[in-house]
Amino acid sequence: MTEPSDPLSPTRKPSREGIERAAKKIAAILPPTPLMPLKHGDSTIWCKAECLQPMGAFKIRGAWHRLSDMSEDERARGVVAFSSGNHAQGVAWAAKRLNMRATIVMPADAPQRKIDATRGYGADIITFDRRSDDRVAIAQAFAKETGAIVVPSFDDPWIIEGQGSTGLEALVQIIAQAGISPDKVVTCCGGGGLAAGIALALPGAKITVVEPDGWDDMGVSLRGKKIVPVGADAPATVCDALQTPLVSPLTFNILKDCRAQAVSVSDDEVFAAMRHAHERLRLVLEPGGAVALAAILAGKVEIDDRTLVILSGGNVDPALFSRALAA
Repeated sequence: MTEPSDPLSPTRKPSREGIERAAKKIAAILPPTPLMPLKHGDSTIWCKAECLQPMGAFKIRGAWHRLSDMSEDERARGVVAFSSGNHAQGVAWAAKRLNMRATIVMPADAPQRKIDATRGYGADIITFDRRSDDRVAIAQAFAKETGAIVVPSFDDPWIIEGQGSTGLEALVQIIAQAGISPDKVVTCCGGGGLAAGIALALPGAKITVVEPDGWDDMGVSLRGKKIVPVGADAPATVCDALQTPLVSPLTFNILKDCRAQAVSVSDDEVFAAMRHAHERLRLVLEPGGAVALAAILAGKVEIDDRTLVILSGGNVDPALFSRALAA
């Protein structure tokens, strides 16, 4: 019987040791993304440009860690994932490299660029209505019918560890560039996989998660000390990548235990951050990838010279990016 301490056990908990193993696997196939200093007020913050990953977002990390640990039998069965676009592309990218079949359950209103890119990596797509359909149920039904393995976007120890490699990679870079280690990390949050992974990777840092206004279920859950879903009347948001209706106990408990804080940002604040990143860093960010910077620019998070900011994705439709620049 497999013990939970086994690194290949699905019942194990994510760990820093697992993150270190994920970081080595990822470093073997991908160069580190840039860490860019950015002056803001009297402080210099450190921006981790995950938008420059091959498929445009940090999600490639968790997907590679998960799929590359599968057995030959599991690889032959293929995988199914549910995502609005970035996890979809990460899984599709990893599956293509490993010669596996991938099927992705995506909302019908996902940005066309993300849909096209996911198909471009060879994945099949099943669309659904994010307001009325249950994406998890759709993926599970497909898995039951075909034998494919479900790869969640955040509720999985491999995914959390893979995303946490972002923190370890940034730690090495900050030490090399400035001789310091981060004491604060500001990051986006949908389901919380990235934030939870970084919390495990950098246990001495204060974690602040940032969500879109009205979709701040992690923040509400952390403040109330119990998981609360997004309301049925949640407003529209430009942050398509961060519309997670319910966080998982796995990510919630990690963030609760490290006493993570949470703030939310408006569409206008997100657009301001997209403009700022383009003007000051020459980076293209999608709305969900800009929320951490948005919270800082809006004065919602205290910063210092040891603050790490995750610029998590850059898969934005040209029309929406033009709208952000013109706002």
